[in-house]
Amino acid sequence: MEKTVIELFAGVGGFRCGLNNVSLINNKASEQTNWKFVWANQWEPATKSQEAYDCYVKRFGSIDTSNIDIFEVDKSTIPNHSLLVGGFPCQDYSVARTLSGSKGIEGKKGVLWWAIIDTIKAKHTPFLFLENVDRLLISPASQRGRDFAIILKSLSDLGYGVEWRIINAADYGYAQKRRRTYIVAFHKSTKYFKKLTKNSFDNIITKTGIFAKQFPIQNTLDINEINLNEYKDLIDITNNYKNQFFNSGVMLNGYVYTIKTEAKKVEPIPLKNIRETDIVDVKYFLSDEKLEKFKYLKGSKKIPRIKPNGENYWYSEGSMPFPDNLDAPARTMLTSESSLSRTTHVINDYKTDKLRLLTPLECERINGFPDNWTNTGMSDKKRYFMMGNALVVGVIKQIGEELSKIIENE
Repeated sequence: MEKTVIELFAGVGGFRCGLNNVSLINNKASEQTNWKFVWANQWEPATKSQEAYDCYVKRFGSIDTSNIDIFEVDKSTIPNHSLLVGGFPCQDYSVARTLSGSKGIEGKKGVLWWAIIDTIKAKHTPFLFLENVDRLLISPASQRGRDFAIILKSLSDLGYGVEWRIINAADYGYAQKRRRTYIVAFHKSTKYFKKLTKNSFDNIITKTGIFAKQFPIQNTLDINEINLNEYKDLIDITNNYKNQFFNSGVMLNGYVYTIKTEAKKVEPIPLKNIRETDIVDVKYFLSDEKLEKFKYLKGSKKIPRIKPNGENYWYSEGSMPFPDNLDAPARTMLTSESSLSRTTHVINDYKTDKLRLLTPLECERINGFPDNWTNTGMSDKKRYFMMGNALVVGVIKQIGEELSKIIENE
């Protein structure tokens, strides 16, 4: 099978950077063309400007790219492909009936998941490789696990098996404590699906599966088995789902086996190894006023607050390392990186030892992008935002190595 890819919710191209081991030469992406990207879609509905798409096009070119709402795309016109990739938003996946009761309609906030479903229905995609936040497995708070059950059930109904793992990038040698859910799905018509059915579920998770080969585990703890075939449809799951998913799992023919696993850890890259060693622009250094505010935000505190019912209570926060420990990997980067916030990183500068913010280039290094990947004319604030939204490129590369072998064997 030819290794062709479409990229949905492409952002600044993290999946492509990982799968094709991309470097940046003369402001253009240099790809080891292991995978042929035949189409990509990126659309940001919240803003008129489209900096993520502009960055993607600046690096990879505009051929076979789309910058419109994915729901306006005629899915039949999307090129045929063997792999669909995307970091889809984690929102509301609940399903409700129309007045006629004859058809399901999707929750407004979670509609982007259904764009994936519409695409694989139209194109009969053999393999999917998706990324999401770690809380996907326990969402929503009022009905833990329901959203992920809907995702699994909708894939199972279309004939897919699934492997998933929550991976903390720092556990496997990367420069950031970033926990994300990675999902690989494969249609029952593939050789890989048929091969897995000959393995025990436990063996797939611990030894023979995609994640087990690249991200070894050292211990297994809790185990749970779930039969999604007991639910007649997605609406039944929306209304009645009650069960628990752990950080590792597999689903075949609607039967789910999920295990709480512990990573066999590798020494992570510390912040000092990605820190810029040249002179850094003065704008990134903290004024005395900001220094005091950061000290307060990152320190321990008890704040009096009032509940909606009028009851008084104390909100407590523990202290955080200040400045950030250069001998440790970065904490999870958020889209608010560089703002005056408790979650913003503050480090000692290499040249002056004075306290400053991370630079956009350092944020790119934390995620494993080539230096200056997002330096395409967008503001620093947008560059921080892009990296807060991005994935860890090296994790994608490792999973891609297994997928490459599998698809070549089809």
